[in-house]
Parts: sequence; C-alpha cells; structure tokens
Amino acid sequence: MKFSFFSIYFTAFILIFSACGNRNNELQPSVKDIHNPASPEGVSQKEDENMPILAFEKKIYDFGKVVQGERLSYTFKFQNKGKANLIITNTTASCGCTTSIPPKAPIRPGEKGELQVHFDSKGKMGKETFTIVVSANTYPVNTIIQVTADVIKP
Repeated sequence: MKFSFFSIYFTAFILIFSACGNRNNELQPSVKDIHNPASPEGVSQKEDENMPILAFEKKIYDFGKVVQGERLSYTFKFQNKGKANLIITNTTASCGCTTSIPPKAPIRPGEKGELQVHFDSKGKMGKETFTIVVSANTYPVNTIIQVTADVIKP
C-alpha cells in the first residue's frame, strides 16, 4: 500500500514540475514590457513615443440580421504600431452573451494580432450593441471595440 501512494505522489511531483517548464517558443512578457507612465499630469511625449500602440483595423463590426439563437464569431485584427511589446492583459464584454479570446503572447512592434469575439443571440431581440473593453500596456490603458446585430425571430 505504501508503495502505491509513493508512486502516485512521485508521478504527480514529476508531472507538476515538468509542466512548469516553458517548452514552446512563444515570446514571454518581461518586466520592461509592463510599465505605466501615466500620472495625474498625463504622459510625457518621450514616454508616449516608446510605448506600444494598439491599432485595430476596425473598432466596430456589424453582424447584420441574425436569427435569434445563432452563435456568431468575428475576428478583430490589430497591429502594434508602437516601439515596445504589446501585452493585452484583459478583455471584458458588456454582456454575458459576448465573449472574447485575446492573444496570450506579447505582440512585437510592427506585428499583427487577432482578437476573437463570439456572440450568442439566444434570448436577444432587435438591434443589439455590445462593447468589449480591451486592456493593454498602452496609453490609454483601455480601448473599446463594438459588435452589433439585428436579431430577428426564427
């Protein structure tokens, strides 16, 4: 009996510590990527020039007419037009019917990225507009994007 408990604990120990290693080649954020030069006086021109800039190709997407109950997706495309790595720390939707999946890895200067947004029209009716607040290491910290849909009965 002691042998089997030892085997289980040893196996769990190995799995936990082997999972902690970074085996993929994704770019990892560093301390220099996370800074907030904002102060009550604002951001100085010099600090602003060295920050990442989150530039969406479109900030509003209209699904058009959708039948109630449909689940829809759209991918917002963006680019880091700044001079530092862009890190999206959080996305928050204005309604539980809308979810988003931001990239996990930092976006290097000049690189492009995508933010997937999913909308579930179940229980919705008429013209619907939802916002997604994208929080990143930019100034200002939050950028707002929007999805709209005209939900009709099936």
